[in-house]
Amino acid sequence: MVMEELLGTNDITLIPLARAVLEDEGIASFELDVNMSILEGSIGILPRRLMVRSHELDEARRVLRDYGVKFEG
Repeated sequence: MVMEELLGTNDITLIPLARAVLEDEGIASFELDVNMSILEGSIGILPRRLMVRSHELDEARRVLRDYGVKFEG
């Protein structure tokens, strides 16, 4: 299974929101860099990344936009 980055952010509220929206639409996601951002503390320098399956990337972007989730990508 090949995964691609849907979004990367330092905003600690964005990824849980995006994951909840995607889950409601049946799109699986996986969060990367969680441990790295925890290690750096609460400074917020290292972004977390949200990954989705390559074949669901366009659909995931559309779903987030439809729900009004602001992200780059």
